Amino acid sequence: MNGDIFAFEFFRNAVLASLLASIACGITGSYVVVKKVGFISGGIAHTAFGGIGLGYYLGINPLFGVIPFSLGAAIAIGLLSRKAKVAEDTAIAAFWAVGMAVGVILIGLTPGYAPNLFSYLFGNILTVPTGDLWMIAMLDLLIAAVTWLFGKEFLALSFDEEYAEVSGVKTTLFYLLLLCLIALTVVILVRVVGIVLVIALLTIPAAIARVFSRTLGGMMLLATLFSAFFCLTGLWLSYELDLASGATIIILAGAAFLLVHAGRLVISSRRAR
Repeated sequence: MNGDIFAFEFFRNAVLASLLASIACGITGSYVVVKKVGFISGGIAHTAFGGIGLGYYLGINPLFGVIPFSLGAAIAIGLLSRKAKVAEDTAIAAFWAVGMAVGVILIGLTPGYAPNLFSYLFGNILTVPTGDLWMIAMLDLLIAAVTWLFGKEFLALSFDEEYAEVSGVKTTLFYLLLLCLIALTVVILVRVVGIVLVIALLTIPAAIARVFSRTLGGMMLLATLFSAFFCLTGLWLSYELDLASGATIIILAGAAFLLVHAGRLVISSRRAR
């Protein structure tokens, strides 16, 4: 990569956004993979489109609209599935559809043209302003702090929820808190890969990390490193080949995922002989 590119603020911001997003991705993504709540992550991400529409309609930074929408969707999906006994996939589908619809309506009601809409759907890490970097950094700190404070509870919830409940852990409360962490991570990743591709970056690095680590802490560390590698390498490839940054990052991550599991399949078949 041409070193002169780092003279541009937009590229330095893109690199910093990649590294900051990888922290949240590694921490929360590990819980998503272990707890098997990837579909919920997708539901929260697409519901967040309503928050983007709200931000444009009110004339504020769309991320300030995404945060309450994402948190609201996370809590509502969790409560409906746990308390109202609504099937989880039904609650997710309802919020997914309504969130997207609200976003479309609010954007349609907004005077003028929404120039950055495409970047929120499919990501454009090269457009991340310095102000958003500070917001992403603060969300990272919040996610790390909550994980550190309640690590044991999240660990019990992720691996054996029934045992955790018998042991006195307030599973519903911590489940909702975990969904809120996922929601905050979605907010961060929206600026990197967009709403449509959030679920991939949230799950693929952690899924690869799980192959190489037997502990949750090690999985988080590896997932963070893998995510940073995919983001930075994808950013470089998108710059060199003039491709969409978010899509390039996800294709790279997906290719690595397939290679890792293809390698596992080959090794397993050889051992079976």
